[in-house]
Amino acid sequence: MRLSVCLLLLTLALCCYRANAVVCQALGSEITGFLLAGKPVFKSQLAKFKAPLEAVAAKMEVKKCVDKMAYEKRVLITKTLGKIAEKCDR
Repeated sequence: MRLSVCLLLLTLALCCYRANAVVCQALGSEITGFLLAGKPVFKSQLAKFKAPLEAVAAKMEVKKCVDKMAYEKRVLITKTLGKIAEKCDR
């Protein structure tokens, strides 16, 4: 790893060790929608972020791959992320 990257990581660790780990509700909703919602519903969720069209198109392309996963596995991932978020919110 380059020295500059190491220094950046060290600086972030020393200066930001008290960073807030609370998960933003909008982010949690977006991740859940990404994993479980249908394409039209998820696209409308993304609209509230006013992202560039290229970014939305890229996200929808990745969603196509995620939608090929078994629904049960996506639910399991969502539950796991929820448990992680709960621990971060404490």
